[in-house]
Amino acid sequence: MQQTIDSLRNQFLDEISQATTSQFLDDLKVQYLGRKGPIQELMKSLKDVSSEERPEYGKLINDLKVLITEHIESKREDLFSAEESVRLKDEVLDVTEPGRRRFSGRKHVVLQVLDEVIDILVGMGFSVQYGPDIETDWYNFESLNFPEDHPARDMQDTFYIEENILLRTHTSNVQTRIMESSRPPIRVIAPGKVYRNEEITARSHVFFHQIEGFYIDTHVTFADLLATMDELLSKLFKKKVETRYRPSYFPFVEPGLEVDVRCLSCNGGGCAICKHTGWLEVAGAGMIHPEVLKNGDIDPEVYSGYAWGFGIERLVMLLHGVNDIRYFTENDVRLLSQFSAM
Repeated sequence: MQQTIDSLRNQFLDEISQATTSQFLDDLKVQYLGRKGPIQELMKSLKDVSSEERPEYGKLINDLKVLITEHIESKREDLFSAEESVRLKDEVLDVTEPGRRRFSGRKHVVLQVLDEVIDILVGMGFSVQYGPDIETDWYNFESLNFPEDHPARDMQDTFYIEENILLRTHTSNVQTRIMESSRPPIRVIAPGKVYRNEEITARSHVFFHQIEGFYIDTHVTFADLLATMDELLSKLFKKKVETRYRPSYFPFVEPGLEVDVRCLSCNGGGCAICKHTGWLEVAGAGMIHPEVLKNGDIDPEVYSGYAWGFGIERLVMLLHGVNDIRYFTENDVRLLSQFSAM
């Protein structure tokens, strides 16, 4: 065994003297100290040595292992310095070359349009309030008159975190919170993200932006709602737009309606954005249901109100002719760079 150890030492010293790269040292370390290397084989062979000689040969093997390790690390420091000098020489910068162009960041087009809608509505007398993205079943559904068997309560539409905790499906969750803490007249808008467990298509996504608006006072009528819708859309599109109001059902309003805008991409002729109908739905609205007012501790015999919720991405699609809602979340700079700050 003594002869084997001496032979290994001489072989290693000869090989390491020829090392010229760090990679060669790494290979050499694996070759000698790896699990299948000669040092491990020597350690395994100790079981065949007599108990009297075993401590001596064990020390010799360990000394050889230390010698190999120290030589490799020492050589590595020398090679590293040499390699670093070569690398730095190759990486010399020409300070006379022009620098890379840096582009200024800008607000996402969806947030640009959301801010514009907020500015318009604040100018019309609405205050801005915010609600939590993670909501309780009470504020998201029950207080808004959703019966327990309503389809929107099913897992196919809602992301549930716990049994009664969920990601809000609309910004209407702000309504009851504001009613509990305020007395009419109340004129509020609530912008934010909403989440729905739906199939992602060119017209729908699992999360998008909404802006909720509601007004509660004595003698609030349907005519007030329609006038507010027309005024908002005219100011947003900077021209008189053609709207269509269709009866619809929402648990928290009675009567309810959906707001359609004549498609600006095809001028009503029919295209992929409007599903070839000439119209694009942008909002749901209606007169606040008496039960919702009661849940907010407001007497429906004295007060009435209207509420609506706009999908911001739908408005952006109309304003800028974007034909796929998925573009807004793909972060493709080629698309986003086309929209300067408004």
